[in-house]
Order: sequence, then structure tokens, then C-alpha cells
Amino acid sequence: MRGTRRTRLCLAGVLAASTLIATPAARAAERTDGHLTDLVNPFIGSQNEGNTFPGAAVPFGMVQLSPDTGHSTGYDYTQRTVRGFSLVHLSGVGCRIGGDLPVLPTTGEVTQTDYAKYAAGFSHADEEASPGYYRVGLDSGIRAELTASRRTGVQRFTFPATDKANVLLNARQALHKPVGSTVEILDDHTVRTAITGHGFCRDTGPYTVYTITRFSRPFTAYGTWNGATVTPGARTGGGGAYVRFDATKDRTVEATTALSYVDARGAAVNLRAEGGRSFDAVRDRAREAWERRLVTVRVEGGDPILRRTFYSSLYRSFLAPNIGSDADGRYTGWDRRIHRAERFTYYQNWSLWDTYRTQAQLLALLAPREARDMALSVVKVDEDGGWLPKWGYGPVETNTMSGDPVTPFLTTAYQMGLLKGFEERAYRALRKNADGVPPAGYPGVGREANAEYIAHGFAPYDKSHPLAKMGDSDYHHGASVTLEYALADAVLAQMARGLGHTDDAARYAARAQSYRTVFDPSIGFFRARDAAGAFTGSADPARGIGFHEGTAWQYQWLVPQDLPGMIGLIGGERAANDRLDSFFAYDRLLADPGRTAREVWVHGDAYNYYNADKYNPMNEPDLIAPYTYLATGQPWKTTDVVHAALTLFTDGPTGMTGNDDLGTMSAWNVLSSIGLFPIQPGYDTWGLSTPVFDRVDLTLDRRFWPGGRLTVTAPGTSASDRYVQAVRADGTAHTRTYLTTDALRSTRSLAFTVGPRPSEWGTSPQAAPPVLK
Repeated sequence: MRGTRRTRLCLAGVLAASTLIATPAARAAERTDGHLTDLVNPFIGSQNEGNTFPGAAVPFGMVQLSPDTGHSTGYDYTQRTVRGFSLVHLSGVGCRIGGDLPVLPTTGEVTQTDYAKYAAGFSHADEEASPGYYRVGLDSGIRAELTASRRTGVQRFTFPATDKANVLLNARQALHKPVGSTVEILDDHTVRTAITGHGFCRDTGPYTVYTITRFSRPFTAYGTWNGATVTPGARTGGGGAYVRFDATKDRTVEATTALSYVDARGAAVNLRAEGGRSFDAVRDRAREAWERRLVTVRVEGGDPILRRTFYSSLYRSFLAPNIGSDADGRYTGWDRRIHRAERFTYYQNWSLWDTYRTQAQLLALLAPREARDMALSVVKVDEDGGWLPKWGYGPVETNTMSGDPVTPFLTTAYQMGLLKGFEERAYRALRKNADGVPPAGYPGVGREANAEYIAHGFAPYDKSHPLAKMGDSDYHHGASVTLEYALADAVLAQMARGLGHTDDAARYAARAQSYRTVFDPSIGFFRARDAAGAFTGSADPARGIGFHEGTAWQYQWLVPQDLPGMIGLIGGERAANDRLDSFFAYDRLLADPGRTAREVWVHGDAYNYYNADKYNPMNEPDLIAPYTYLATGQPWKTTDVVHAALTLFTDGPTGMTGNDDLGTMSAWNVLSSIGLFPIQPGYDTWGLSTPVFDRVDLTLDRRFWPGGRLTVTAPGTSASDRYVQAVRADGTAHTRTYLTTDALRSTRSLAFTVGPRPSEWGTSPQAAPPVLK
């Protein structure tokens, strides 16, 4: 998902294509040894609207403790002041959210209450970050260090010698829109806050974040503020609080803050469960937690830059969704009531329009226990609140983006075996979502254009349709919404068939062909239709209307359930390959892959989605597009395009392609680098392309993957030797361009033979991915 803010995308320093895959001379260190956390650069994506954050978190933690510099989503590498270190950040979102309780150490008298005015300067020369840890030296002479546990953030401040060492806790300012806050100084070690806010791309319903902060030393003085008025000695306030320490001898202060979305008791429960440890102990545990995650994927080959970008992407893939339940299991449901998670952890923050395409599958592969709880949490959203989510933040719906992304998200969990024992509960929620629309009193829009889609086979484009609720409207994106609904119906039909609901399966499979209703044969592209059924908008597919964050060129490939049908509509394989070649600027790509990626595909601003007839590697609608060649008899071109796109991932602050969207782009990088990609999101088909590493060893959870491991090899893979000559699965020749999840589950080794020229591998009609019927 993207916001509306436009910033010029600078890709200075992007690697040339020749550095994407190691040459033989670059293989001095064949195996990644030592600590994998040392290969992660949390600053990647912190410039040019990647919107990542460099601060401290543990995998899927409730807390993401990170500096806020003034950018709408938190941290911008080009800015040079810190307003505070706050508790909540989402990696790569396009709209403002989080930033709750920015905390900043200062010295001297407290006279300012606006964090833009009391912000502290800093230099990148005195700044560092690694998984679970962040440190910066402020121009004030104070050193700030951050680390985190699952539900707490821990800060350590080292002051210059002074008897007026302050810590400011700002309850009234955040990245989103706080509408109410309270702050209480409970005793000489403890501060409690409650912060109610709303926001994101548009105003959501209100939600409240509760915090409690315990300091390692008693205060020598304190006070609170309301508005611009600071009251020394006051214990309560509505804006914020300051606490003071004598740092003339002991210059270090530590503070542990626990977070809860339930109530003040929940914050206290979390503090008791996870607090009480020193900063160094928490930092060591956070590093160990990240090492355990990263070590599930071991790579050989590749130069240092390639390994750093890979492991940094793997790191970002594990940042979300986030724990939403307290240590006692309680959580706030979408009915605004308190519930308790029994025998599972409740998660929240659902960027589903993005994550259903890549990150959901990667987590099902590498973190299946957590992925199972995440899927169950989405089912609980329905059972608690009445409907499935579209884009959920904390306990509220934002209605950001369009279509029906929750269906392929949950059917992915079903196909990956994560819903055992809960299949029918999930299916009931999906069936209700697919066949209806939430009532007016419910904050979510669901499949807003479902009545017209079911009756006529398409969602109409109606830009004048009023926004009945906050967020995006499906009516404003009728063409792409029709394609998204049809994909959701296709994968739901497969789930229905697997559970024995044959009538439903036939009905959804028929509806999955609705993509044909928005195909305009007069131009040979998908096109929006108005409420009367007439095609509308420009006949130029690069300038048509009704496509969400894209054009007809980019959305034409979003029919993974029936690529042969879509290919037939545009004139057959030859026509499809010609169009794909034009779309990817394939001739230019062969001549200069890196430059084509930077200058032809990336065509301007980070949020410039429209008026283009080329591949947009910065946005979700195109994530599957390079793999279309697997269905057109030219699979080697998938490798060419994928490897060129991978050059856009670099190891500096500009090294993301667009917003990361809670790990979506990072997961694309990880899966495409391994050579195993979910080409039919919501189903169980994994497309194959040349890996960028000589060897990848995946350690898998035996409860979900009986073999416990998968080794992918491609000896000699390089910029010149990048084409698949043959594939062997457990020693047996594999001639198809894909594997099913069942086949993957029983496979221990996947061996690619590569060479300098395309081969006949995967070119037969029988090798193409299946049609979902």
C-alpha cells in the first residue's frame, strides 16, 4: 500500500546487474559464517519512501522502539533531528500511524512541550543499528540506546555530568492523530500514560494505547504539562511529563516501557512479565531471537553486498504482523471488547493487499507456528467483530486499499496446512465475506461492490460514489477490484472443493471467470466499466481509469488463476510474449539490466503509479508479473526480469524499491533470490527461477514440514551463467516450471543446473503452471 505523499525516488548507488550474482572471484567466503545479525542493515529503506525504521524490535514484537525525525511514518535518513524515541512503528507503510509516546533525554530546564521545538540534532557518523539494537549520539552530548522485548521497549541514556538530566515523555504527540491523552507519575520510579488516537491514510475509529514506564533510578524532580504550560511537581497532566535525575556521578539511566492495547492493567502485566532485566540482558536476548530467525536460512555464494541485502530483507520479513495480546492472553477485539486468546497468540496489523502476495507464503514456510496464530487471529477478527478485515491497524479497520485480500491470505494458510482443526471456522468467515457486504453500522467495507459484481460479473467504476465509510472505496477502482475479486473467488473455490463444499466450489469457480467481463476486445486490455456496463475512460491502457495504484498494462497479468484464458484473450502465446517483452523493455533489459530497472521501470516518483506502460517493480500489482513467462513457454525470461529487479535492492538507505509494506517487498526479494516464488497467491503453486546463490539451506519446522529441511542448489550461478538447463528434485528430473506445496513438503533437495544460454527446460505446454478450475 502507498500513501499520497510524493517524493522523488533517487536510486543513486544501485548495483549494476553484474554484481547481483557473484562471479567466481567473489566466492572467497562460500558459507555465511559468524553472526547473521551482523549482515543486517536496518537503515535500508529509510530514505526515498521505503519507510522502514532503524530502531529496536524482536520478531513480530508488539514494540518497535525507534527514533522519529519528523517524517510522517517515523524516520527519514535525510533529516538530522530526533523528536523522540517512540514505541510503535510499522515497517514500510505509506501513511502515518504509530509513534506513540516519543521519549527524549535533555539537559537543563524544561521549557518546551512541542517535540518539533525541543528536538535534538544528531549525525549519522555517531549512529548505529543492528537487529534489536539502536544507538545514537545527540548533539546535546547525550548517548541514547534502544532495545526491546516482545512487549517492552528499553532505553538507556548516558548524560554528560549535570544535575538536570531530564527524560521527556510526550503523550500528546505522535505520528498519527492523538485525540486524548493522560499522564500520571505514580511514584519516584514510574510513569503511566494512556493515549487515544486515530489516523492512517484517513481517520479510523479511535483506539487507545496504554503504557507504563519504570526507571532504574529514583527521580530527583518531576512535572507534567498541558499544552505549552509546564507545571513542576505536578503528578498528572494531559500532554506529557518530565522526570529529572542527578547525573553528576552516575550518568546512566535506564527505562523500561511496557505497552498494551487492552488497559493499564495489561501494561502492568506486560511489565511484570518482561521487565526487570538490565539493558544489556534485553539487548542480548533480542539479538539471540533474531539470530534464531535468520539462521533458518543459510546461503553460500554471493558477494558481501548480495548477502547483506538478502539477510536485511529476511530481517524485515519478520517484523510484522505484531503481537496484539498481552502476556495474560487478553486482547482488544474489533468489537472493542476484551477477549482472551486461548492456546494461541493474538496478532494484529494487517496490510493484506500487500502481504497476501509474498510475505504470507514466506512466513508459512519459515515461521509456520506464528503464521498459524496469525491466520487464527484473522479468523478471530471475524468472530469477535462480525467480518473479516481488509487493512487492520491494532483493533480498528482502516479500509485502506481495495478488493478482497483477506481471502487469498487465509486460503494460503489453508493450503499450507496452517488451519488444521479450524478449516470450517475459517471457511464460514470467508464464505460470508465473499457473498455479502458488511452492514452500514460496521466500520469495514468488505467487498463493497459485491452486489453488482455478483449480479453482473464486474465491479462498476464510479468515481463519484460517496465514501460511506473512511478509507478507500471499491467503486473508485472498479477494474482492478473486479480482477481482485475474481482471484479471491478462484482460490476460495479450491478451498471449498477441498472441504467438500462442491456446490460452493462450482459457484466460486464460475465467478472466478469474471475477469473476462472487464476485458475490452477493441483495445485488447482490461478496462473499467461504468454502472450501465459501458467501457469507460481512456482507450489508452497506460492512461485508463479504475485501476488502484496501477494501469491496465500492470494489471493485465493479475489473472494467475487462469493465465491460459487471459493469454487467449490477447491473442495467444506469441502475442502474450510480445506484450510481455514490451512491458519489461526486454531488449533493453538484455543490453543493460540494472540501468533498465532504474531508468525504464522506475519512471519517476515513488508514488507515481499511473500513466505508464512498463513494469513497476515498486508496487504490489506487478509482483507476480515476471513469472508470467513460466506460462508462455519462455521461462528463461522470468530469470532475466527477476534478476534485473533484484538489482534495485541494495545495502544503503535507498536500497528499497518503494514502500516495504510490512515486509511485502522484502519477502519478494527473499523468495525470488531463493528461486521459489508463490505464483498463485492463495493457492499452493511455487514458480521456479534461477537462484542467485550457489546453495541455500532452509531449516523448517518438522510439525509443518516433515522433512525439516530443504536445500536449493545452483552451482556456478552468476550474471553470465543464469539460465536453467535442468532441475532435479531429490535426484529426479523435474521438467515443470513449478512445484506444489505437497511436492515441496516432501522434497529435501532442489538442484538447478545453470548455463550461459536459455535451454528447452520448462518450455513445453505441460510444464506451465496449472489453471484453477
